[in-house]
Amino acid sequence: MSDVRVSSFSALSSMNALWQARYGTPPPASPLPESPVARSLLMHRSVRRFSPTPLPDGVLEAAVAAAQSAATSCNLQAWSVIAVHDAARRARLAKLAGEQDFITQAPLFLVWVADLSRLEHVGRAQGRELPGLDCLDTFVASVMDTALAAQNAAATFESYGLGTVYVGAVRNRPEAFAAELGLPPRTVAVAGMSVGYPDRRHPTAIRPRLPQPAVLHAERYDSAAANDPATIAAYDRRLHDARVSQGLPARDWTGSVLARMGDVAALHGRDHLPRSLHSLGFVLGRE
Repeated sequence: MSDVRVSSFSALSSMNALWQARYGTPPPASPLPESPVARSLLMHRSVRRFSPTPLPDGVLEAAVAAAQSAATSCNLQAWSVIAVHDAARRARLAKLAGEQDFITQAPLFLVWVADLSRLEHVGRAQGRELPGLDCLDTFVASVMDTALAAQNAAATFESYGLGTVYVGAVRNRPEAFAAELGLPPRTVAVAGMSVGYPDRRHPTAIRPRLPQPAVLHAERYDSAAANDPATIAAYDRRLHDARVSQGLPARDWTGSVLARMGDVAALHGRDHLPRSLHSLGFVLGRE
């Protein structure tokens, strides 16, 4: 394996070290039980600078096989994925997604699509109407299927030493993405994913997450624990310090929430998603 393909993802190896990197505290039970799968998942970090080195043969297919091994609602498998290698097309998609350079840098851009079109064709082939396609739950299940598949693929890519970053900006202009990718009615791009070897000149680090007491509940939802001011304040400090140490703009979690949710303009057009979904053929509800 050439030097450019050696990933910095292996810098941390033990479960305890990875826990410490993710939460800033020792694990509650030490040592944590070892698991190569959990270790690989705990190493995750988003990569936004890529080497142009192409993926090895077979890795894309292995990742899609892993994606298809994810759970799927009622075995409907209501998703598709489009692999975009062409540099010119990646440049056009990058422009639609807010001029994000890593879409053009990475040798592969995947577009994960919630896909009810295939199910509609099954009904037509059998001469059947499928009113269930118009229900909101069917759309939600399709998005869930898509997300589960994408995450299985991301974990697989990372297991091969590749880096990934999700691109939610494919939802900024859903109709334009559909036109560029030739998507049929009842399909919508849910997320993009840039894939490639990380550029070693720009190493990435594990980003802190909320402490587990804020997200892990026993038996019933614990609002006090989920919203404990001291827990949030401590996490704000950790995230702020981590971002500064990683050369990122100084911002804490509370500031990010306020900036993102405090003005719909920060959604870059995604507040119009219901209208876009209707224009793309989704009904999203039946009385």
